[in-house]
Amino acid sequence: MSSQPVGVLRRLIPAIAVLLLLTGAYGLARLPSASSADRASLASHFGFTELPIAMPEGLTYRTVRDVNPEYEHIRSWISSVGAAIAVNDLDGGGRADDLCLVDSRSDATIVTPAPGTGGTYRPFVLDPAPLPVHDAMAPMGCLPGDFNEDGRMDLLVYYWGRTPVMFLHRSATGPLSNATYQPTELIPQATTPGYQGALWNTNAVTAADFDGDGHVDLGIFNYFPDTQVLDEQGLANVQMNDSMSHARNAGGAHVMRWTAAAGGNRPSATFTEQQALDPAVATGWTLGSDTADLDGDLLPELYLANDFGHDRMFHNISTPGQIRFRLVDGERDAVTPKSLVLGHDSFKGMSVEFGDLLGAGRYDVFVSNITTSWGLEESNFVWLNAAASPAEARRSLANGDAPFRNKAADMNLAWAGWGWDAKMADFDNDGDVEVVQALGFIKGTINRWAWLQELAMSNDLMLRNPAMWPKAEPGDDVAGSQPFAFWAAEGNGRFADIGAELGMTDSTPSRGVAVADIDGDGAQDFAVARQWGAPDFYRNTTTDTGDFLGLRLYRPAVGGAADVIGTPAYGAQVRVTTADGRVRVAQVNGGGGHSGKRSFDVVVGLGDNGDQPVTAEITWRDLQGTPHTRSLPLGTGWHDLMLTADIEELTS
Repeated sequence: MSSQPVGVLRRLIPAIAVLLLLTGAYGLARLPSASSADRASLASHFGFTELPIAMPEGLTYRTVRDVNPEYEHIRSWISSVGAAIAVNDLDGGGRADDLCLVDSRSDATIVTPAPGTGGTYRPFVLDPAPLPVHDAMAPMGCLPGDFNEDGRMDLLVYYWGRTPVMFLHRSATGPLSNATYQPTELIPQATTPGYQGALWNTNAVTAADFDGDGHVDLGIFNYFPDTQVLDEQGLANVQMNDSMSHARNAGGAHVMRWTAAAGGNRPSATFTEQQALDPAVATGWTLGSDTADLDGDLLPELYLANDFGHDRMFHNISTPGQIRFRLVDGERDAVTPKSLVLGHDSFKGMSVEFGDLLGAGRYDVFVSNITTSWGLEESNFVWLNAAASPAEARRSLANGDAPFRNKAADMNLAWAGWGWDAKMADFDNDGDVEVVQALGFIKGTINRWAWLQELAMSNDLMLRNPAMWPKAEPGDDVAGSQPFAFWAAEGNGRFADIGAELGMTDSTPSRGVAVADIDGDGAQDFAVARQWGAPDFYRNTTTDTGDFLGLRLYRPAVGGAADVIGTPAYGAQVRVTTADGRVRVAQVNGGGGHSGKRSFDVVVGLGDNGDQPVTAEITWRDLQGTPHTRSLPLGTGWHDLMLTADIEELTS
């Protein structure tokens, strides 16, 4: 053998050794994943039937938005949000079997019966007329709620290009239609012709009793600054985020306190803005928000999922009449990267959901981020609650500490794709919660990940100027073929995505997820909004479900109308103790996440409980803001409860 090949081989030995070392380290460090057989076994526990959602006739569809001239070369990026869906009891029938959705293809806000429910009305479009509108606005979402407390479900529609509109349910009877609702400005406007109000660009809203006065308040969280984003003739003062990791030049937060309301055929609801958040931490590019009472005082804490940088969690320190939140952060230890500490991340927060993920009797947090392999592989967050009790959480929050630790990787929930809305629910009632996560960004035929990678590595000083962004036009594709994820617990502390095994393989990018038991059988169903595609409804046909406790919690409606049940008991907390001593916690959620809104129902899966009664501890505020707590045994199945100073079960 000549000396030359030997010399070459000798020089390659260090590189070969490093390669072998890295390969071995990868094999050791790689997290285990469920086998195809394991995923098939998990999937056998569930059954869903995909059903189309009825739409009004005569809609016209498009596939991209008109935008400000400064955004023309990235119009597909600007057109990547707006599909939304909510489920609730809109017709007062006692079940959450009605949908309010935003179809981005038509820029229409639509009310329609859930599939298979035999709705008594035809699908229709909500028209804000006679309120002023313009061509450069588009709806982004629909939030159901009883904003004037008369027992009839209203709708709050939020937009890019204007402030939100409340569609207040009139007292007139008859099938639901556009005439059922009275369009009402959330922010009073001038009476001059045409829209002269603020150019809010909203992508996240939530409703909760922030100050504990017994009335529902609103959080409106904007994305782009107040500029003409969708105006083809708009001014050139528009901008993008000023950082990929800590952007603070967005539209900002608006916290609205309930101050007055009236029912009848000319309903009204008045909200007054309060400076509840420190402006220095309230101008992130917010795409998701949610609330939950972590410390047991019935004042809900607030989490904002911010694109391009730090998420924010706020401790609620309000008093009746004065809404106030104080920033809290997670604690970092020597082995935790900064971006895995709550409040210090540089990730792209897209949505957030509070829920009892482990069935441990306390609220955890699931946050969707961008987690595409070989793209922008950040990580979802699964913030597990480390506080052993509400009292311990109260001490931590009072010290400015958020008692949460990220366990997403350990639980195999870290990586899925380009994340959006996510909802937790126990779809087979076995006591373990599943997670449905919307995924996908821009669907096209030309892969543009390389351009996005270059943008992500560029100098922050360039980002604010839209002209410095690479093209994202019709035909370009970035994470455009990612079916949504259906995460199920494996029973070993880890989750597996079994969406494909369940036949949920539609790769049209999804945005919002709405969850409710539409037919009262205890098996929760869900609907999915798709960006530039038709929405889908997934009817739960699981045959072998466990026992469940379902609660519809009301407070007396103002006015005492005979044709209503009551007004939702916003923020009511439920702690369920099963026969084996396990405790689970749930709440009446006023509407969190990105663009999907679950029903007000509380459903707790009990597993094989043998139809034995369970103990439910219910804590709530009455309409005067007075807190109450009662414990009572309840049989499995559905219960409609009226909450006053005591609890009364409704029998009709």
